[in-house]
Amino acid sequence: MSTEQGTGAGTAAPTADVAARDGQAGPQADVPAGLDGSSTETPPVEVVVVTGLSGAGKNSAGRVMEDLGWYVVDNLPPALLLPMVELGARGDVRRFAAVVDVRSRAFSSDLQEAIRVLAEAGHRPRVVYVHARDEVLVRRYESNRREHPLQGSGRLIDGISAERVLLTGIAGEADLWVDTSDLNVHQLRATLENAFAREGRTPPLTATVLSFGFKYGLPLDADLVVDARFLPNPHWLPELRPHTGQDPDVRDYVLGQEDAGPFLDRYTDVLRLLVPGYRREGKRYLTLAVGCTGGKHRSVAIAEEFTRRLRADGIDAVARHRDLGRE
Repeated sequence: MSTEQGTGAGTAAPTADVAARDGQAGPQADVPAGLDGSSTETPPVEVVVVTGLSGAGKNSAGRVMEDLGWYVVDNLPPALLLPMVELGARGDVRRFAAVVDVRSRAFSSDLQEAIRVLAEAGHRPRVVYVHARDEVLVRRYESNRREHPLQGSGRLIDGISAERVLLTGIAGEADLWVDTSDLNVHQLRATLENAFAREGRTPPLTATVLSFGFKYGLPLDADLVVDARFLPNPHWLPELRPHTGQDPDVRDYVLGQEDAGPFLDRYTDVLRLLVPGYRREGKRYLTLAVGCTGGKHRSVAIAEEFTRRLRADGIDAVARHRDLGRE
């Protein structure tokens, strides 16, 4: 992942020319069939706002959305969101994505208000918040020898910290968090494809089951965190140590522990209780993080099993293993 590069804004869908005949508005050749160009009514549009920390990969995410068939505008001020969406709706734009960042200075409150106005106008806005750990952002900026947009005369880390504070409100309201700290561009693409590449049809709930190692830190984008360290560690068995939780011998050892079955059964029941509530509240993305010491054995096996059970319950679930291979 590289730091953000300034890209040109996309061009908006053209407005229809209105021909006047005898004082009456004539037919509009540029308006799709079924739309009355003289009407102020616009059909609902799927809207995705991509925002987050500078250097975390917002523009990379925007390019992925464009490849998936979304109409993407980069660096759009929040106040122009509704006009751009409704302009596009009068053409043939039904899926609109905007990359919004701190270059739009009156940022957080304006963006939250713009999203509220979009929803009140009948559109379907969602927010993707892209972020990364401080040390990762510093490394990306230093490798590109660029200044942070909020750095001013201070240090790079000062600009990053100021931006985190500025984004607090919108981060808390985001529909999907994407932590790019440990993702390459291909993994970022897979994450967004899993969420959006469905020909405009969004599933009721998409679950990511993420294994991780506690010694590498908690995943910031987790909705729920499960600790698998209560199970015996295969690391202490020489025949299992080189293998991972994806290997049958380690998986059978972990899932065969006396406490593993009851734990999985009861937590699956908890998920079955939570998922309908998440759906009622409009939550579309769930990240269940499963941790062990190093993220190699127990958490991987448990995450794979949770993924299997969620799929069996009809939930679109995918397993990801953040720290596999780090040891």
